[in-house]
Amino acid sequence: GKNFFVTINHKRFVTPLFLVLLIVEFTDLLFAVDSIPAIFAVTKDPYIVFFSNIFAIMGLRSMFFLLVNIIHKFHYLKAGLAVLLAFIGVKMLGHVYLEKLGFTTQHSLIVILSILVISIVASLVFPKKKTAHQ
Repeated sequence: GKNFFVTINHKRFVTPLFLVLLIVEFTDLLFAVDSIPAIFAVTKDPYIVFFSNIFAIMGLRSMFFLLVNIIHKFHYLKAGLAVLLAFIGVKMLGHVYLEKLGFTTQHSLIVILSILVISIVASLVFPKKKTAHQ
């Protein structure tokens, strides 16, 4: 259904949608708490840590509703995100060696932005071919 609660015979009941809401909110909270040590690696200012988590939660939810209607146009974005996650994994495993080579945060941001831009541009330049059932 589309309601969190329903009234049947003058009794109020919780619907499965409400349970889904609780799980989604709990997951948001877990990811917010999980990211705190990563933020403390960047800054020791507790205000920045607190407000960055608040803005991240608000921004991610807004971004979902923004992107859900246009994501089908960027069919190479999934591949780009896979490459991006692989890059982040390599960076996490080899951060000591990368720092010795002079690989800075700016370099990481350039790589991340490049991967995202390339996957989006590739999706626009090489649009997905329509199949018979589309």
